[in-house]
Amino acid sequence: MTQTLENAINLPEEQRFFRHGLTWEKFKAIQASFENVPGVRLFYCDGVLEILTIGKPHEVIKCLLAALLITYFEVKGIEFFPSGSFSQIIPEIVEYQADLSYCFGTDKPVPDLCIEVVITSGSPIKLQKYKLMGVPEVWFWEDGTIEVYCLREQEYEKVVKSEFLPELDLSLLNRCLLLSSPLKAIREFRQGIQQQ
Repeated sequence: MTQTLENAINLPEEQRFFRHGLTWEKFKAIQASFENVPGVRLFYCDGVLEILTIGKPHEVIKCLLAALLITYFEVKGIEFFPSGSFSQIIPEIVEYQADLSYCFGTDKPVPDLCIEVVITSGSPIKLQKYKLMGVPEVWFWEDGTIEVYCLREQEYEKVVKSEFLPELDLSLLNRCLLLSSPLKAIREFRQGIQQQ
């Protein structure tokens, strides 16, 4: 697996590798061996190891999405606490890092909102890891669209708008994320939310 992964690191797009039936101890050993490998993330959830290589397209969307959301929070006067991609851990059960995460109103141990930028789909632990942590709302940006999921009675339900940011125009956000100029994207997004 390591040889394949080392070759994949130089690829422009993200690659995903899975291993089922792994113990927490084996996960921690594999994680330690990747400690100094740039552009690689490891996730663990209920015996499933996911290794993800991060490419430039992923980072471009993630950074622009963060810039647009911060613009929205500033214009709308929303108190927010970003926590980025810090590790969320329940020992022996789950460890992951969202691409972006935010608490609203006050800082909390578990984010109110986690966001993942998905360039290569197919993760078997897509929502499970967030459910185990009790994250109330999760967004996935994939194929130019944001999908929103809200935790209801221990299961996620796909919804059409954010419960934490109900006035946010997701179609405007999606459109601006796909503009070729980040500066133009921020300016158009700001203008769009100011006109609401």
